[in-house]
Amino acid sequence: MIEATNPCGEVGLLPYESCNLASINLSHMVRLEADGCSIGWDKLAQTVRLGVRFLDDVLEVGRWPAPQIESATRANRKVGLRVMGFAEMLILLGIPYACDHAVTVANEVMRHIDGEAMIASHALAHERGVFPNWERSVYGREGLQLRNATRTSIAPTGTLSIIAGTSAGIEPLFALAYHRQHVLDGQNLIELNPLFLRYAQKRRFYSETLEQSLLTKGTLADLEEVPQEAKDLFRTALEISPEDHLRIQAAFEQHTDNAVSKTVNLSQSATVADVNTVYHRAWELGLKGITVYRYGSKGDQVLQLGTGETPEEHEHFARCDPAACKL
Repeated sequence: MIEATNPCGEVGLLPYESCNLASINLSHMVRLEADGCSIGWDKLAQTVRLGVRFLDDVLEVGRWPAPQIESATRANRKVGLRVMGFAEMLILLGIPYACDHAVTVANEVMRHIDGEAMIASHALAHERGVFPNWERSVYGREGLQLRNATRTSIAPTGTLSIIAGTSAGIEPLFALAYHRQHVLDGQNLIELNPLFLRYAQKRRFYSETLEQSLLTKGTLADLEEVPQEAKDLFRTALEISPEDHLRIQAAFEQHTDNAVSKTVNLSQSATVADVNTVYHRAWELGLKGITVYRYGSKGDQVLQLGTGETPEEHEHFARCDPAACKL
């Protein structure tokens, strides 16, 4: 018999427990100042405390499809407050995803979220009572009163991040221009990243030729007219080494109650040995789980790098107004 979590693996549940999640958009936690951008720690703290209360309220008023689910869920009152928009947060702060500073930010952000979630659950325990299985838990043995057996998780937030207009989970940008296939009743969307468009315009290296090249390729790697600083800041998932992917996950997972869903994107030329190396390194870092995806390994994948088309040639071209973005 095999017992497993859902495929993404961000929440491991006991039989009949339910998955109760909500997401904080980290790109909205960046404060614009006269000399640049910084993290709004107070706003983040307030959002975390509100998010934990919201998720506990969901458990309180939820309607359950079976009595076993209600019983198991209420016994431990597990919640998973998660994040999305981490890559956009780094871009707004001017920090490349693949660097030591990004790992430090990941560590600090998730430690802050974890601490505030603990404070919120402790306050709810005094207000509403501890979760029923508290005495049998590690928290009961330690005398730490909490309303929720778990409080944080990192999920993919694929659809949610599209709705919110930000980057998914703690993933780097997949591409700066790409096809999103089979969405909205089978439509194919072409998307250009508005943060990059605004960045290029502000630093005066944007051109229609650059935009067309970006639409064709999806990344900045081979575009000579783009400054190296921009290439570093807007490096995409396939341009980031597996080690840097894993370091970011490890930083977040250190302060996460449940688990982390994270994908290491490998190029189409990746070998079986390359995949093995990623899994072995993830094990060395003590990660609970990891996903590896070799680009092009499925004939029909949701995200495709570049488009090879101009906006006028495609019926569904999605471009946000770059002037309205945060950078």
